[in-house]
Amino acid sequence: MLIKKYNGRMSSRERVQCTLRCDVPDRVPVSYATNPCVHGRLEQKLGLSSMEEVLAAIGADSRHVGPQYTGPVLFPELENRQLNPVYGFYRKWVPNMSGGYWEMYDFPLKNADADKIAAFPVPDPDHFDYETAAQIIKKYNSQGYAIGIGGGGTCDLINLTGRLMGMENTLVNFLIEDEATLCYVDRRCNMDLGMLERLLERCPGEIDFLHMGEDLGTQHAPMISMTMYRKVMRPRHQKYIDLAKSYGKPVMVHTCGCSSWVYEDFIEMGVSAVETLQPEAANMSPEYLKKHFGGRLAFHGCISTAGPLAFGSPEDVDRCIRETLEVMMPGGGYWLAPTHMIQDNTPVDNIIAMYNAAHKYGVY
Repeated sequence: MLIKKYNGRMSSRERVQCTLRCDVPDRVPVSYATNPCVHGRLEQKLGLSSMEEVLAAIGADSRHVGPQYTGPVLFPELENRQLNPVYGFYRKWVPNMSGGYWEMYDFPLKNADADKIAAFPVPDPDHFDYETAAQIIKKYNSQGYAIGIGGGGTCDLINLTGRLMGMENTLVNFLIEDEATLCYVDRRCNMDLGMLERLLERCPGEIDFLHMGEDLGTQHAPMISMTMYRKVMRPRHQKYIDLAKSYGKPVMVHTCGCSSWVYEDFIEMGVSAVETLQPEAANMSPEYLKKHFGGRLAFHGCISTAGPLAFGSPEDVDRCIRETLEVMMPGGGYWLAPTHMIQDNTPVDNIIAMYNAAHKYGVY
């Protein structure tokens, strides 16, 4: 067995619920996320043949579930592009020396006028397959996993709009509070909220947390001002948090880069946990986060995909995990995970070392 798991006294669901309350579980929960090429190499190394088998092998404690869109086609297909049928953006596969990425392309609302923005389609929340999603949730629940709905791209006002308009148009339009842009954003948020509520209504006891996202930082500083956050972003984020709270569910928010500047607002708003927690970004080290927010926010992440995991040895990875856990474990409230998708240039032996170290050092 290449990965030696500590199975513990708690189910995965109990472990995650405990951690999101900032309490002490039996061991630190773990998560997994990779680019497809390195995932394939890891599967081969482990002698496995599916994502679910890999998740079980590393002891991943949660599963994310969402309904599939089943409504009418709202956007045209483009040659050599991957269309997102819900949000209407396009991606193109761009290879690199280690694998490749699905990069954003075409930007259908770039430099669009108000009429074009107003006409851009948004799906009806009734046009999703909630029954199949509910069956999957119940299956994972019976297996003891924690269930999250949404994801780092749920809500995500800047990125989802940027994939349609480009980042420059998006940030300028948010800054000037362009009426057409914000009206479109509200239509999209209402669709999201309707979809999430329908799923919560079907599975009120089986879902454990809502996962939403908003990238708010560069590596060195905030991406936007606090004034913009509070005027444009916070009221819309609050709607997602309030929906989750109305069903008694905690909320985890994905924020890349230097994002701790907004965490006091998150706490006021009712957020329970934050991720991805890039330790190399300004004011995002484990020590800084634990000192300023420990016990008030749970933490998910901290294992850099641009550090020893990609560029070190298995011994370096083992040391990185141990040192991170020494800071983040005391008092509970820490969920070990990579800061982003594990990149294609990452040696699979380092990924194995990461999860072995998590099970070795992450036991209370």
